Amino acid sequence: MKRHLISAADLTRDDAVLILDTAEEMARVADRPIKKLPTLRGRTVVNLFFEDSTRTRISFEAAAKRLSADVINFSAKGSSVSKGESLKDTALTLEAMGADAVVIRHGASGAPYRLATSGWIDGAVVNAGDGTHEHPTQALLDAFTMRRRLVGPDAGIGRDLDGRRITIVGDVLHSRVARSNVHLLHTLGAEVTLVAPPTLVPIGVEHWPCQVSYNLDEVLPKSDAVMMLRVQRERMNAAFFPTEREYSRRYGLDGDRMARMPEHAIVMHPGPMNRGMEITAQVADSDRCTAVEQVANGVSTRMAVLYLLLGGNESAISPTPARTEESK
Repeated sequence: MKRHLISAADLTRDDAVLILDTAEEMARVADRPIKKLPTLRGRTVVNLFFEDSTRTRISFEAAAKRLSADVINFSAKGSSVSKGESLKDTALTLEAMGADAVVIRHGASGAPYRLATSGWIDGAVVNAGDGTHEHPTQALLDAFTMRRRLVGPDAGIGRDLDGRRITIVGDVLHSRVARSNVHLLHTLGAEVTLVAPPTLVPIGVEHWPCQVSYNLDEVLPKSDAVMMLRVQRERMNAAFFPTEREYSRRYGLDGDRMARMPEHAIVMHPGPMNRGMEITAQVADSDRCTAVEQVANGVSTRMAVLYLLLGGNESAISPTPARTEESK
């Protein structure tokens, strides 16, 4: 593993499979009565969130705590950032507090890279989503979920997603999840197809390691997994499609469309869902939808990432000093 996790494109196949295999081990901890490991005792993980988040922030917090790390949650709202403090000064403050890892979500694309390469902090940097750029841990948990469902928890150990056909549908233009998934799934050997209105397909997508289609019904029968993306209204400053009803009719996943998928195929969604728009309640609540599984798998995957980045092994834990006569 490299020192930081900024982009899914930075991971080799061996890196990705190592993380997925480690996450499988971490998932077994969740089945224990006591869901904790002493691996990162004495380490400090800072969740530095400049954007609102529920799943990602809580997931990273749960992952760090299950590894016995000390967790500091930093929210831009109510902090000195709202008074105009720069990212550099915030980073220097965290460094002074002894942060071993900083999990950062920021509205500006490239902010985690800047933090990792600036020399402002010595700890590991994990990108928890930056603008419309990337969200690598989401791609990892998605791949983990696919491998578990399509290959099997035990049968999947050491394996990738070679030959699997993954379809990603919706607001690709504003989706950091789509970008990270395209890179990671390609690295793992999967065939990725993006389906979206022409207005929601990014410029330069022809250079991405994937195919592009504008016809969802044509792609569904050949898909092993279909990932529906949320329409990100908060990032839209123009009319990218005529109406919500028109978008739902052409690119939404309902029961009829789900019936056209192969029997083994799964439906995924990174959340939060716009029920009735990109996905109907019937599909969201079906057994084939893995949205809730993805949340659970996110904790295991992020445990694996923190474990590997922070050198999670016995030598990383300071041994308890022996008591001497003087200390008694």
